[in-house]
Amino acid sequence: MADIELTTAGAVVRFLAAQRIALDDLDPDASDRLSAIGDGESVPLFGGVYAIFGHGNVTCLGPELHRWRHVLPTWRGQNEQGMALAGVGFARAMRRRRIMAATSSIGPGATNMITAAAAAHANRMPLLLLAGDTFGHRLPDPVLQQVEHFGEPSTTVNDAFRSVVRYWDRITTPEQVLASLPNAMATMLDPADCGPAFIALPQDAQAHAGRFPERFFEPVVHRVRRPRPDRRELAAAAAVLTAAKRPLLVCGGGVRWSMAEAELRTVAERHRIPVAETVAGRTAMPSSHPLACGPIGVTGCAAANALAASADVIVAVGTRLGDFATGSWTLFDHAATFVGLNTARFDATKHSSRPLVADAREGLAELSVMLGDYIAPEEWSARAETETAQYHAYIDKIAAPEADSSLAGPPTYAQVVGAVSRSANERTYVVTAAGGLPGETVNGWRSDVEHSFDCEYGYSTMGYEISGAWGAKQALGDRDVVALVGDGSYLMMNSDLYSSVLSGHPITVVVCDNGGFAVINRLQLAQGGVSFNNFLADTMTSAPTGSMDRPPQVPARVDFAAHAASLGCSSESVATIAELEAALQRAKNADRTCVIVLGTHPDAWTQGGAPWQVGVPEVSHRAEIAEAASGMAEAMAAQRRGW
Repeated sequence: MADIELTTAGAVVRFLAAQRIALDDLDPDASDRLSAIGDGESVPLFGGVYAIFGHGNVTCLGPELHRWRHVLPTWRGQNEQGMALAGVGFARAMRRRRIMAATSSIGPGATNMITAAAAAHANRMPLLLLAGDTFGHRLPDPVLQQVEHFGEPSTTVNDAFRSVVRYWDRITTPEQVLASLPNAMATMLDPADCGPAFIALPQDAQAHAGRFPERFFEPVVHRVRRPRPDRRELAAAAAVLTAAKRPLLVCGGGVRWSMAEAELRTVAERHRIPVAETVAGRTAMPSSHPLACGPIGVTGCAAANALAASADVIVAVGTRLGDFATGSWTLFDHAATFVGLNTARFDATKHSSRPLVADAREGLAELSVMLGDYIAPEEWSARAETETAQYHAYIDKIAAPEADSSLAGPPTYAQVVGAVSRSANERTYVVTAAGGLPGETVNGWRSDVEHSFDCEYGYSTMGYEISGAWGAKQALGDRDVVALVGDGSYLMMNSDLYSSVLSGHPITVVVCDNGGFAVINRLQLAQGGVSFNNFLADTMTSAPTGSMDRPPQVPARVDFAAHAASLGCSSESVATIAELEAALQRAKNADRTCVIVLGTHPDAWTQGGAPWQVGVPEVSHRAEIAEAASGMAEAMAAQRRGW
């Protein structure tokens, strides 16, 4: 077979264009939606490339992306961090079965993508990052946007990606592409090691020509492997579970990425085991299911947390067991036994768990067979139903359109989430991320629709909401994507509103304006501090003169609706829940991105979570901080120790 002469940049793009994913590896909804762009058996693995061009990528990658744009579409980003976060949102919506690439120039364009890489890494999401780099031969050094390292001349800012990606490489000769790109693909599609891949492309290396075998560019149809459990680990896990009096399934995002929802329900129903969900696992179980006990942990509900505290065996399925799921490990009985069902050995063995290293779908199916006719005691499943009914009654009350008479002021987050939930249908997909909205949404979004929720809380990235929603819309086609974002996150990153308008991927964005970083103000006060530098009203607005405790000036408030309109969105401000619900209905029929702005209560929160360990000063000039430190120590006395 003949060789082809291509530049490094040309080989990279042509290789990406040849990668495909089997249609039967996608969930049924995605398979139906994407069949039109496939060949009956597979579709392109890459949904496209987000690009912001600069001197480090426009002259070599640019022409190749233009050449292959009909197979590998290029989407113009407005901010490198935002476009790469859109790639994370795309991958989450596609359950890690399809991938986006993002390319930047050298220097600030590249380093802008570091936060997005970290978000992908923390959430175990595939994302390919291609960044321009300095010249390998160094003749023109220092080049524009180069940071020089006096004692390490081969180091560039792209080395900063090493700590936030699963795979890192720098291509210095064309031939290296033959090994590097397949390794990057394997990493991104590995269910155990899944995460972002980064490839640095020095400007001279991009332009160099090499000879590549034609077969390197032949279409490759990928399938995500599903490792089955080791028979001994399976038997050990089944032995632990069949002896349980109070078993609990803790469902993480791995259940959703494995598309194991049906198997999870089968195990729960056949063996009468209650299910609690982590933030990433939300919507794996229908919320109305009698054994679905709601979200667990710091942002969880009283029902799931009460059951977790009483459980004697916890089967952690596809979860990292992060501090928000475990209440900083204060949530569980110290005598409880953990079974870790996870494709990643690292996660399966946490806190001395009995490991069951396997794909969630295959592992759950085989575990159910091994459990035979085991059924959890009736009083345990009955307690789960009682606890869960109380949770639903509580959310029904706080999410009702009528304002709580004990609260003065604008609508609460809980009421906003309730309005979005009531206006939703089976095609609605909700996106949120950092701040106060994750806790409110994970409780209030009680949908029976599988895979209808995306809360990026692995890295808790403020600014993900709008960018992630844009990526999700590109992945989900005609589904309605609704982003819930606070005023703080909106101000951090909003330019992908314009991206969604420019690319023709309309989303609905609900901006909850509570006057600042309200949830961090809540934490500040809870740990003995005073309101300072979080709410706009507590922010220094001019150079200090005289007393530092002078009354603050009233800060100018942002007109979010006007700002969104300036980016080409349809926008409006509403004041009540009834007006919000009417605006949400109008947004469904809009032909472009709609932004709905609503003032929300700054200090009304859903109750029922678990302790969360943060650093509190051991000594302080404030008695309130000393009291908070004592309270934290008391809460952490229940902390389960061990790895």
